Amino acid sequence: MTAPDFHQLLPGFWVWQAYDSSVKVDLFSSAILTSAGIYIVDPIPLDDADLRELSQAARIAGIIVTNANHLRASSAYSDRFSAPILADPRSFPDLKPARFAEAKNGAAIGGEFEVIQVEGAVAGEIALYHPLNGGTLIFGDALINFEPYGFCLLPRKYCLNEKQMRSSLRSLLTRSAERMLFAHGMPILSGATARLQQLLGADH
Repeated sequence: MTAPDFHQLLPGFWVWQAYDSSVKVDLFSSAILTSAGIYIVDPIPLDDADLRELSQAARIAGIIVTNANHLRASSAYSDRFSAPILADPRSFPDLKPARFAEAKNGAAIGGEFEVIQVEGAVAGEIALYHPLNGGTLIFGDALINFEPYGFCLLPRKYCLNEKQMRSSLRSLLTRSAERMLFAHGMPILSGATARLQQLLGADH
């Protein structure tokens, strides 16, 4: 994996990415500051200096794993910060991490992050919605935003049930979001709900 590129996207929002040659794709992680502390989503390793910068902004309140494919460095982060790993149980079908906590559909992580199950994508897939500052949606695999695909749905060959996934994603249109962050792809920083509406409206 290449050295991660870490930067603060907006006040209270951080992203970092690195190219993973084993899967031939860029992996993205994100972190958002809440009143309960910082939640890190789908973490890949981060240089010590960058990790110190992040952890000095606020305490690391938890690590969120969006599906069974994104365990990544979650256990290492959990151990380092004594922070829980929050996920759908299907993301850990065998042995659960020592600090595992279930991210239930409709739950509010840290009182701010809404958990939304996305059935039909990959095992354990959840999306996250944060309502403040115009709204932010965070996706694991259900939506991607990188070349050659662009902003699109997870390709059918990777889905458990593509039709069910599209139906789950349509339920997100009731949440107003200015931004979308991805585990695979560049963030969308404006008009996110409109982009999602356009994508799903054109998808049949």
